[in-house]
Amino acid sequence: MNIISLFAGCGGLDLGFRLAGFNPVWANEYDKSIWDTYQFNHSETLLDKRDIRKINSDEIPDCIGIIGGPPCQSWSAAGAKRGIDDSRGQLFWEYIRIVRDKQPLFFLAENVRGILAARNKDAFSYILSQFEEIGYRVSFQLVNAKSFGVPQDRQRVIVIGYRDDLGLGFEFPEPGTDFLTLQDAIFDLQAEPILVHGKLDKYHDSVANHECADLGFSSIYMSRNRVRSWGEPSFTIQASGRHAPLHPQASKMILVGKDKRIFDPNSPQPYRRLSVRECARVQTFPDDFIFKYKYIADGYKMVGNAVPVNLARMLAKKIYADISAF
Repeated sequence: MNIISLFAGCGGLDLGFRLAGFNPVWANEYDKSIWDTYQFNHSETLLDKRDIRKINSDEIPDCIGIIGGPPCQSWSAAGAKRGIDDSRGQLFWEYIRIVRDKQPLFFLAENVRGILAARNKDAFSYILSQFEEIGYRVSFQLVNAKSFGVPQDRQRVIVIGYRDDLGLGFEFPEPGTDFLTLQDAIFDLQAEPILVHGKLDKYHDSVANHECADLGFSSIYMSRNRVRSWGEPSFTIQASGRHAPLHPQASKMILVGKDKRIFDPNSPQPYRRLSVRECARVQTFPDDFIFKYKYIADGYKMVGNAVPVNLARMLAKKIYADISAF
């Protein structure tokens, strides 16, 4: 059950697939701020640190599956919106190239929901047609991670292809309706986090990565409520400390004008962002998955860019069951 991971990030997908019975033997990640974290938590996986455009397919181990999330900023509603015309968007072709050359039994690619936007319709359709042309039966779906064991509203597009000779296509599991909440995820984490503005000068004594961005709140941030209560799933964990959701200990923000909110002066507890560890809990990383960083921004980036572990595991379990007979 050897698989490889492209655009691996810190390895949320990799961990989910490992928990489902797969063996990630090789991974590629070009961002040097992530390398220590990946290698610490995936010590049995060989990490290739080169630009993927410079890696020949014959340098990559043979495998039964390829997983990964090509960079998504180009497709994001909050990003540049340039899609396939952006150099990052074009990295999808590198993913397709390696799938074509290695011909695994399956592949899984994850991306933001913006890839389904009308402006990207032609480009996304072309991407799907390229996977079909190289011999795969492709399924895709917009999923919300909260329906798959993740205490977070997080909509992402999952594309899964099975090689034509398997004679079947991937059928997405039925979404659950019994959602996990912030209370399930972080209520037991009562220790106060360390507030950090930029570079860490010390680490939390008892809880790894329990550091919290101590930054101002922009007018954009204050334009809508950023507090979910204990009994709700979290807002989406983003790849930025500045945009991290607020801790549920505080009251919901008060609307005082069009796109303008304030913090409740009578809130029983102060307002603060979720810490990196709390964000990791919401992303369903176990506490023994340690994020290595010197700057708080890198911690939030790694956690926010990851595929939630529970979502990855549930999809991987279905793939494992489908292909285990081959």
